[in-house]
Formats: sequence, C-alpha cells, structure tokens
Amino acid sequence: MAKEKEVKKAGNGHHYDASDISVLEGLDPVRRRPGMYIGTTGPEGLHHLIWEIFDNSRDEAMGGFCNDIEVVLLPGNRIRVADNGRGIPVDIHKKTKVSALETVMTTLHAGGKFGGEGYKVSGGLHGVGASVVNALSIYCKAEVHKDGGRYVQEYSQGKKKAAVKKIGSSKLQGTIITFQPDVEIFKDIKFDWSTVVSHIRQQAYLVKGLNVSIIDAREEDEKEIAKHDFFYFKEIGLEVPSVSFYFEGGLISLIKYYNKFQKPVQNTIFYIEKEMDGVGVEIALQYVDDIVDRIIPFANNIYTAEGGTHVTGFKTALTRTLNTYCKKNEMMKESEGGFTGDDVLEGLTAVISVKLREIQFEGQTKAKLGSMEAQGAVGMVFGEAFASFLEENPDEAKAIISKSILALKARKAAKAAKDSVLRKGALEGMTLPGKLADCQSKSAEDSELFLVEGDSAGGSAKQGRDRRTQAILPLRGKILNVERARIDKMLASKEVRALVIAMGTSIGDTFDLEKMRYHKIIIATDADVDGAHIRTLLLTLFYRYFRPIVEAGYIYIAQPPLYKIKKGKEINYAYSDEEKIKIVGRGAEVTEIENVEPGEGGEETEEEEKEEEKEAKTKSTKVHIQRYKGLGEMNPEELWETTMDPVHRIIKRVDIGDAEEANKIFDILMGSEVPPRKSFIQSNAKLAEIDI
Repeated sequence: MAKEKEVKKAGNGHHYDASDISVLEGLDPVRRRPGMYIGTTGPEGLHHLIWEIFDNSRDEAMGGFCNDIEVVLLPGNRIRVADNGRGIPVDIHKKTKVSALETVMTTLHAGGKFGGEGYKVSGGLHGVGASVVNALSIYCKAEVHKDGGRYVQEYSQGKKKAAVKKIGSSKLQGTIITFQPDVEIFKDIKFDWSTVVSHIRQQAYLVKGLNVSIIDAREEDEKEIAKHDFFYFKEIGLEVPSVSFYFEGGLISLIKYYNKFQKPVQNTIFYIEKEMDGVGVEIALQYVDDIVDRIIPFANNIYTAEGGTHVTGFKTALTRTLNTYCKKNEMMKESEGGFTGDDVLEGLTAVISVKLREIQFEGQTKAKLGSMEAQGAVGMVFGEAFASFLEENPDEAKAIISKSILALKARKAAKAAKDSVLRKGALEGMTLPGKLADCQSKSAEDSELFLVEGDSAGGSAKQGRDRRTQAILPLRGKILNVERARIDKMLASKEVRALVIAMGTSIGDTFDLEKMRYHKIIIATDADVDGAHIRTLLLTLFYRYFRPIVEAGYIYIAQPPLYKIKKGKEINYAYSDEEKIKIVGRGAEVTEIENVEPGEGGEETEEEEKEEEKEAKTKSTKVHIQRYKGLGEMNPEELWETTMDPVHRIIKRVDIGDAEEANKIFDILMGSEVPPRKSFIQSNAKLAEIDI
C-alpha cells in the first residue's frame, strides 16, 4: 500500500503544477477542436460554414432589417455572402477597446444576440458563428457599408491582418463576408451546388418577402473578378449559373413543394400561426397517399434535423386530437384500441416552425431544440387549431381518419408477419439463409456482405472471395419495390427476408443497429439497365426501412471495371471510357473488341498465348479489349482482383447528404404516380449513359 501511495504522489516521475494547464486564447479552441463547433470537418461541416454566415444575414431579414441576400461560390474555394441589412457595427466596443466588427469576427460568444434590442428572434445561439468561420478559414474578409462609410478588415486563421480601416464612402448599407476554408482543417474542400441550393431554398420559404440569390462563379477567372468593385456579385452581369428564390406563401408554399409529386388525401392544407407565452408557433400540414412521413422542423428558422421539444409537442397533440375526434364521432371499433403515434404519422407532411427570444439548442450545430417552453406552446396552439380544423372540415377529417385507421390495421398485420418471420427464425435456431455464403469472421467491423446479381455472379464471387471476411448473398431477379409496400408484404418476399435475416438487425420497432453482422454491405450489380434498377430497388429498401444503416455509412456500391485491356502479357482494367483511352494510348492498333458471354473469357487458349508471344517478339502495338457486360462474365480471379480485393477495388459509400432531396427522388422514380416519373426522365435523359 505504501508503495502505491508513493507512486500516486510522484505522478510516475512527472511534476504536475500550473505550468501543465493549457490556456487557449482567442480562437485557438476552435482550431484545436473544430468538431465541437461545426460537428465534423467532413462535407457536412464544410457546408456548415456557409450556413453560419448565411444565418447572420437571415437573422437580419427575420428582424425586418434586410430583404436581399446573395451567396456566391467563387474561384479558389471562396464563399461570399452579402446582405443589405444594418451592417455590423464598426464603432469602438467599450469592453474590448477595439472595433465591434473586430470583436464579432475574432471573439467567441460576441454578438448582438444576448440581450438588448439587437435581435428579438435569431438563429444564432452562442454568438460564435462568424468567429468560428473566421477561425477555420485561411482567408477571411469583412466589408461593412454603414452610416455613409465603407469599412474593411481581413483575417487569416482567425487573426486580424490589420485594424478595421475605412476605405471610402458609401451610400449603401449592409455586410459582405468572404471566406476561404483552411486546408489544414478541411482535407477535401468541395462545395456541392445542390446542397447549397436546397438548404437556402428552404430558408427562403421561411422568411416571407426575402429575396435570396445563389451564384456559381467557380469557373470564372479570379483576376477578372478582382477588377470589379461591387456590392452584389450580380451587379457585374456575368453569364454564370444562378438561382433566385422569393416566396410569399410561407409554410403553405413549402408543403406544396414537398408534396409536388404526391397524391393528396387531404385537399385543404392546414395552417396556423399564433404566439403563446412568448413562443411564436407556425405549422402547416397535409396528408398524402404514402406510407412514410415527412416532418420538417425549424427553430428560429434553423432546420433541426434531430427534432426536439417542438416536434415532441406536435406529435403528442396530433395523436391526442385524432384519437379524441375519432372516439367522439364513433369512427373506430373499441376492439381496435386507439391510434399510436406511428399510425397518425403515416402519409403526413408537416412543417413546424417555432420562434423564441431565448432559445436553447443541444450543441452548436443546432440539430435539436432543447427549449421546454416550445413543447407546451406547440401542443396547445396546434391541438386547439387542428381540432377546430377537423370539426370545420368533416370531409377532410374523414379522409385523415380513414388513412390512420388503414395504417393501424397495417401495423397490426405487419407485426404479425414480422413476429412470424422472427419466430420462424428462432425455431430454426436463427438459421441463416441457405443461399448465403457467410464469412468466418464474427467481427462486424471486419465483415463484408456482397449483394450480387444472379447465381452466375454469385458463383464467381463465392469462389473468388476472401472467406475470412467476405460473405456473398446472391439475389435472384429484381427484389420487391418497397416504396409503397408495408412490412408484412415486404417480408413475404424471399429475397428481402433473406437479406433481413442475414444482416441480423431485425426490422421495424425491434430494429437494432448494434446487432448488425456486417459493417460493409456492398451492392455489386451489372453495369446495365437491369443492374441499375436492382441497385435502385436495394437503395430504396435501405432508405425506407434501414435508414440508420445508411446513416452509419455501412452501404457501399461496387465499381466493377468496364474493360479488360491486354497488351501482350500486360493486363490492365479500365473503369471508364476515358481510362480505356488513356491505357490504350494513341497509335495503338485495337485488334479485337470482345463481348464475352457469361462463363466465357476465363483461361487463355493455346492459340492466344502463341499470338501474344508473336506480338511480343515483333514489338507489336496490337491491343485486345474485352468489354464486360456483367460480373458473371468474370472468372473468380478477375472478380477478386477488380471488384473484391480491398487493396485494388473501387467502392463508393452511400451517404444521405440531403434526406429530403433523396426522399423526393425516390418518390418520383419508385412511386405510383406516372406523370412525375415521365417528367423526371425527360428532364434528365441527356444525363443518361446509353449503352447500345
């Protein structure tokens, strides 16, 4: 014991005192732990930088001080956000003794959102938005037009280059922030146009009377742009991709946008806007003929992807109100019990927007609302208004109740079907599907499941795989389109049931991601129309019923080669036509282009070997090109080398960058409505690769 105490006192030979305590000054904490402020340094965090600066401009619009915001993607990974708001103050701050602009841009927890009358409602929480973006940028510039003057300050990695400087006079008013993310923080800096447009379109719906422009000038000449002196980029008049949004309809317009490709169950969109106990509540909803729900929640116009107290209040009031109406009008048998939360959500599209003066989010990324007063306010305001809506619109109420009763019956049928499948599995000792060639590893982190198309490819994959870590599940034909199928019908499909049992996670309310048997599910289908269709069906299945698996990053798509290219004894594989041209080279004589039937193209014949030897001796530039039509055409060695070997293969992870956009595409392509699908195909036909 004495020896143990001595070790603790000595600290293993290290003297521990005040000198061991690190004090990070200024914006150093942001650069040291960026994930604490923007969630991640991946694509999501990179785009979060734009949202932080845009939110500051948007808050000006919410306060009625701004009606025009412009977001520009510039060359060199720079982003420029301009607004015609009041302009960040530039006078000297009493506490910091420097310009208020410098204080806002270089100090954490500094801003006009902590009291006083700067902002009655804002999306900004900690006052860290602009300073965090500044800290994580290799270059940042703030330009303010205010009180007849034009002021500028530049920064690098959160530190000012010089004091705030007045560079001239101006009749304009507003703020322009330009920033360039730091490659030390973000390893892959690539802004996605569709992600930016989708997010900002959403914001335009939420702020009535706000005009928002988004411009893509990344392909323009940087030096040419620098020649112009402008407040808004659109003043230059360059021909570049751009889009503008302006909506007066608010949440009703947003509901119409989300349900554009849906068949309505309820024709009149419900809408309420009211303030209660200092909380502004605005809700719009509509039921459509679908089996999934879409709840889009906002708090102070910040999209709260993980929901929060406002969503909890809404769901509770929705379930209670529909149960009360149903019971009062005797629309359900007592034996059926009552609606659960899931029953009343089926087919619902709802936008919930709350505005609070003092707001609490869980984390700086504002993904979840924590303000408890929002739950009570939403529950009261929505509950009363929706009850009145049902009474005043009996036909709409009947349609909604009928939809929910159908969902209730389907839920019970689905539970019975699911229990039957699980019970059968238990009686069989959880026997894995007979067609599954499982791997030896019991570690999910090391295990991979290949979903291959057909028995031919399945046979090659089983022979060519690494049995220790790679499992193979052949899928026969096209699996069930689950876009509009409930769990009971879905589990009746042998292919789907085999996949569910193989993954081990169960499904529905008993789904458990921790029981996932493979941390890589690799979809390996042929490079043709049928292969693409099967891949889409599988992605629909995962998206609808196993979304946590997609969000965890466990779904991948294999990229098999299109060509096998032989120059004498040298063999190369090309994954695109461009790569084929590069490998073949100019001046080469292509002797054959082979389209091999499944099962052929394996070992070389004696004649082929002699031909190769002859070519080698004469230094011929003849090239043999084999075009693969499917994985079944490859022998096990080729399949391993090109598609399955972790060292050489190319696989692409499936991410849900924008769940709502993905939701819309699935609705169009896999739903029952033909006109939207026809329109989508016609609009995107030029993007398709036609293989004749």
